[in-house]
Amino acid sequence: QVQLEESGGGSVQAGGSLRLSCAASEYKYCMAWFRQAPGKEREVVATADRDGRLTYGDSVKDRFTISRDNAKNTLYLQMNGLKPDDTANYYCAAASKITLGSSPVACARVGSGAYYYGKGTLVTVAS
Repeated sequence: QVQLEESGGGSVQAGGSLRLSCAASEYKYCMAWFRQAPGKEREVVATADRDGRLTYGDSVKDRFTISRDNAKNTLYLQMNGLKPDDTANYYCAAASKITLGSSPVACARVGSGAYYYGKGTLVTVAS
């Protein structure tokens, strides 16, 4: 089983920045950040596959950047221009490659149930 440990969460004012890190015991094909706000469903924030493809949720495009250091088995999420709506528990996630025919399924389309998750790190953005 994959072990994932997030760090870097905290409290910031609106407009501020945070950088989340995730140490992974094993790097899967799909690495991702999810978040879950109180009373809301878990949503995908950003994904990065082993082939270098990156995807972002519509609400974080142009503000967040996902990156992975394959040599260090570490995943990052640089968050700029934070808004109160970004307040949530952020989870590092990993999933194996899934293929449909001969093509890989995009990591953003892999069901949330297929991912392993860390325990999460809390991000709070004050207005």
